Amino acid sequence: MTGAPLIPRKYWIIAFALVAVMAAILLWMGRQPICTCGTVKLWVSTVHGPDNSQHLADWYTPSHIIHGFLFYALGWFFLRRNPPGDRLIGAVVIEAAWEILENSPLIIDRYREATIAMGYTGDSVINSVADVLWMILGFGIARRLPVWGTVAIALAFELLTLIVIRDNLTLNVLMLVAPIDAVRVWQGGA
Repeated sequence: MTGAPLIPRKYWIIAFALVAVMAAILLWMGRQPICTCGTVKLWVSTVHGPDNSQHLADWYTPSHIIHGFLFYALGWFFLRRNPPGDRLIGAVVIEAAWEILENSPLIIDRYREATIAMGYTGDSVINSVADVLWMILGFGIARRLPVWGTVAIALAFELLTLIVIRDNLTLNVLMLVAPIDAVRVWQGGA
């Protein structure tokens, strides 16, 4: 572990204010605050069920942790001379913007047409908030671990989710941007 200095409180206040603004925008967009089932679960293991993307963690949580790794690397590359808090704010802005875009009809429809997520209806607000918090955890891990440790965790997450659910961050991006029928068939279990 490195002796990275703590990020001052003012940056955390800004980061959490951004998360609150994101949540307000999602509510304004008509997203459900919590699962329509009326409960909040810590973990949901069913990928293709109605509870996926509705609670605090699911099989896509590792992807959000990896987002934190990637955003930390981008911040280090582009904002190396800025304080670490600036990098944290940048990471939160990118992740929150993605959560808003991901829950727009444009992306929901794209997931339905191009991926195996045919019944996908978007995330609950609590899931989107949790996704940003998972990204912040990933950012913190990347900030503390050596590069090889962060890369090892990212590869382990990608392999684990590939084996268990036939999906991961890499395939998710691929299938959203340039879908491949053979991958879609394989992901469907054929």
